[in-house]
Parts: sequence; structure tokens; C-alpha cells
Amino acid sequence: MHATQASADPRDFSIVLGGPLYQLLRRAHMAGDALELARRRIVAFALIGWLPLLILSLAQGRAWGTDVAVPFVKDIEVHVRFLVAVPLLVAAELLVHMRLRPVAGEFLVRGLVPEESIARFRECVQSAFRLRNSIVAEVLMLAFVYGVGVPFVWRHYAGLDVGTWYAQAMPTGPRLTAAGLWFACVSVPVFQFLLLRWYFRMFIWTRFLWQVSRIRLSISAMHGDGSAGLAFLNGTVFAFVPLLMAHGALLAGVVANRIFYTGATLMDARIEIAVVVVYLLILVLLPLTVFAPQVNDAKRHASRIYGRLTQRYVRDFESKWLADDMPVRDTPLGAGDIQSLADLNNALAHVRATKTIPVTREAVVKLALATLLPVAPLLLTMIPAEELATRLVKLLL
Repeated sequence: MHATQASADPRDFSIVLGGPLYQLLRRAHMAGDALELARRRIVAFALIGWLPLLILSLAQGRAWGTDVAVPFVKDIEVHVRFLVAVPLLVAAELLVHMRLRPVAGEFLVRGLVPEESIARFRECVQSAFRLRNSIVAEVLMLAFVYGVGVPFVWRHYAGLDVGTWYAQAMPTGPRLTAAGLWFACVSVPVFQFLLLRWYFRMFIWTRFLWQVSRIRLSISAMHGDGSAGLAFLNGTVFAFVPLLMAHGALLAGVVANRIFYTGATLMDARIEIAVVVVYLLILVLLPLTVFAPQVNDAKRHASRIYGRLTQRYVRDFESKWLADDMPVRDTPLGAGDIQSLADLNNALAHVRATKTIPVTREAVVKLALATLLPVAPLLLTMIPAEELATRLVKLLL
């Protein structure tokens, strides 16, 4: 069954394979039924957002030179936004689709959903599809972009306080050039809409997992994966690496412009960088926290059961092996009782060590590094390349 239809089959699960824009791209032969043709979409969005700015800036003599403080070719932020961040946002769709598509089916294949709750689980899947395919949602996103994103967020928070290729300094305030009009009316809205769609998809993903967590799942803290049987969800966070890198690239572009054109330093942005990293980690990891109550319940139940069993075993063990009148002919050598006691203790320790949130520390570190990777080149504004290379070699060796 086609994934864009309102199917309740978990095998068709996808948070990106639907919506009005997706259908429009399919009709324009820029997307296949499984998000193929990603290169076409990347080129198309990059050209729509970036190429007209170059042409109009050239026509007005603002592409380079000293007539303005920030000519187009030297505006690092705009190049990073449309030639790095936008391609990453588009490419992320295919990775997320491939990584998350098996997840819904895994809940059934692994027997995590009880037989009597399968219909309810399928309704969770279908509810996610209905929200993903919503026309109203994308219309509201467009309205938000043109009603708030451009006139308020971009004009007041994203612009530079110096003369640029997109705005002329006037006594009454900055006036947009022809390139600036395209920038404000087309390029920035396209970028903001793509970004908003990703936040909406993250909401769909979080909502789906939250609805599934309302079902009493068949999980056990005794499971060997250390996450009560939910460790397979840990891999889902890596699907969003391109999304994190896109945010990191956007941040790097903004900070770079401040460094080169307003006299700021990388250290001035350290708090902003830390906040962005924490925010993005929360964005990606928050969906997996919805299972914490059930995992904690499973840990308490397993601890109680294993505690009772261990108590009985210890009592019998002490009665048999630690009694003062133990017969000489009985010897602990070769007896399995001691090993069984150790196994019980290890099992109890395993239960108590079960992670409440099915994500590893290694995954968190990798996500943080992926976010910071686009910002790393800005270290060259503080440390010469040779010295930075020397420090890295010493660190590695």
C-alpha cells in the first residue's frame, strides 16, 4: 500500500512521506514514491534561494567591491544558509524516512504490543499519517512565515547592523534592494518553511511515541539490551544528524558574519553555541523520554521479583553451606550453588542498571559533535591553522 495513503499498516510508517509540498514535488518529478531524486530537490531549493540573489546583486553592483560593508560574495551567512543548511534539510528527509520506517513494525515484531492493543497501536500510526498529510498544517506554517517569520524574526534578529547587499542604509531605516526583496519575499520564507516543516515532523514523531507509550507495552527490565527491550530506539536519533548539522551550519554562518563584520569573537558566542547544542539535543532526545514511566515501572517490578527470589535463595544457601554443623562430606567445590547466587546478584544489578531512556551516552556525544562540526572552522579565527593542527596531533597521539 502506498505510504501517502491513510494506511494503518506499520510497515508504511513515515513522518516525511506525505503532505502538500511532497505531493507537489512528486507531480513536478522532483520526488519519487520513496523520496528518490533528492539531488534534484537539493539543486532546485538551493537555486531558488541563492541564484536570484547573486544575479540581482550583480545587476546592482552589490555582489562585491567596497560600495557596501557586506557585499553578496562575502556574506558567509547567506551562502551557508542556502548552499549548506538547505541541502542538509532536504537530504535529511531521505535518511529519516529510511531510519524511522522500520520502527513502528519493530514494536509488533518484537511482541512489545500486546495482542489486545494492536488495533490501538494501528490507530496511533494512522493518526500520525493524518497529521503528516494535513493541508491545514502547511498552510498555517506558510502564514506564520509571512506573518511572523519574515517581518519580525528575520528583520529584527537576523539582519546585520551594517550596510549590506540586500539593504541600503537610509535616514528612515534600511531599505531593501531588489536582491533584498527576493531575499525577504522568497529566499528567507523558503528556508523558514523548510525548517518549520522539520519542527512539525519532530512534533509528529514525539506525538506518535507518546501515544504508543500510553499502551501498556510488554517490556521487561530483565531484557539483555539494558533498555527493557527498547534499545532499538537508540538508533533512531542518528536519523536526525543532518538536521542537527543544518542548525549548526546556520549558527556558524551567523557567528562568522558577526566576527568578520561587527568585531565580535567566537568566545562572545560561546553561550549561544552551548544553548543551541542543548536545545537540539533536547529536540532529538525528548521523544524517547515518553517511555520512562513504563521502564521505571518495569524496573521496580523486576527488582521486587528478583529481590524476593534472591532472598529465598540466600536463606537456603546460608542454611545449606554456612551452618555450623555442616557435614564434612559436603564441600562447596564443584557445587553450582555459589555460581547461581552470583548469577542472581548479577541479574539484580542488571535490572537496576537498566536505562530509563533508551539512548546511550555515546549517542548523545555523537549528536553534540555533529551539531558543533560546522562551527569548528571558526576556531581558525582564534587559533592559527598550524597551531590548531599541532594541538590536534598532540591530543590524538
